[in-house]
Amino acid sequence: MKYTEDHEWVRKDGDLFVVGITEYAAEELGDVVFVDMPEEGEEFAQGDDVAVIESVKAASELISPMSGTIAEINEELDENPALVNEDPIDKGWFFKIEASDPDEYENLLSEKEYQELIS
Repeated sequence: MKYTEDHEWVRKDGDLFVVGITEYAAEELGDVVFVDMPEEGEEFAQGDDVAVIESVKAASELISPMSGTIAEINEELDENPALVNEDPIDKGWFFKIEASDPDEYENLLSEKEYQELIS
């Protein structure tokens, strides 16, 4: 698993990359009440705003950690956005992206680098 400075995590899953927010980000946001997701088939460049996460505290942008096409979204978040807080790594993922440049994954932060960032 890799991380971004914007507190997203990315996990390789076959030819796709699964994207979510870190436990740290979920705690900072507070209770998530709504997630405005991208559409499957939409294309984004690394660094683009992809989704909006609304919590009881504020609204926050989810930044695309990689360039590519949205292959799948986590539809469970429509019915239960609290999954982002309850289980941000497994059940609270946001989307899967088919990367147009898989090498971008290697340039993301390692677990150690991310832990140094948030400490």
